[in-house]
Amino acid sequence: MSMSITNTPALTLIEDELELLASLVPLPGAQLIELGCGAARLSADLVGRFAAAHVTALEVDQRQMAKNLAAPAVPGLDFVEAGAQAIPFAASRFDGALMLKSLHHVPIGLMAQALSEVARVLKPGGWLYVSEPVYDGPLNEIMRLFNDEGVVRAAAQQVLDTALQTGLWQAAGERYFEMPVQFADFATFEQRMMRPTYADHAIDATLHETIRQRFESHLGPQGVVLTRPMHVRLLRKAA
Repeated sequence: MSMSITNTPALTLIEDELELLASLVPLPGAQLIELGCGAARLSADLVGRFAAAHVTALEVDQRQMAKNLAAPAVPGLDFVEAGAQAIPFAASRFDGALMLKSLHHVPIGLMAQALSEVARVLKPGGWLYVSEPVYDGPLNEIMRLFNDEGVVRAAAQQVLDTALQTGLWQAAGERYFEMPVQFADFATFEQRMMRPTYADHAIDATLHETIRQRFESHLGPQGVVLTRPMHVRLLRKAA
């Protein structure tokens, strides 16, 4: 069953998710790992704002990894090409782990293995911050026209529920909020959302026009400004 927050009270709008993360876990000096980092924007910000923090960012998509390695180096941020289901590090290496809109991208059959791998590389008492989009909201209504993630997002929540029943993890926090997402025009939306490096959504001319019309129905003076509802779950590895 896909998760929805329709008809719930208005959620807090958060523009900087790093502030939420910092309110939940200690970041200065932390040795962290991000799984499925994409462009690792939050991690790059993290190591710049919190003294002595270090992030090892894993990405399985070769084209995104090539972009990461070609970009100017960020002190405290390293990139490794690997997936969450096979983390190439020794046990008890990291203080915390981040999965930012990435757990639902792990193949469903490998999600449980990925969480086991994360637990393996965390120190006892280490934490896992999982931030997942909720299957709801105006942005989702556009996205589902060409990339319906209802099944995989529900699977991500289910695997977290199951993990908490194993005794390996303990629930340490949960938050719902909304994040603003802005696009100057349809071309920007197409580049960012419709043409990712890791997938081909097979968008033909008819579907392309349907997406454009749905997108531009939200057009305003500042382009298209939408919100994405998010669900954060903080897990802690049993000591």
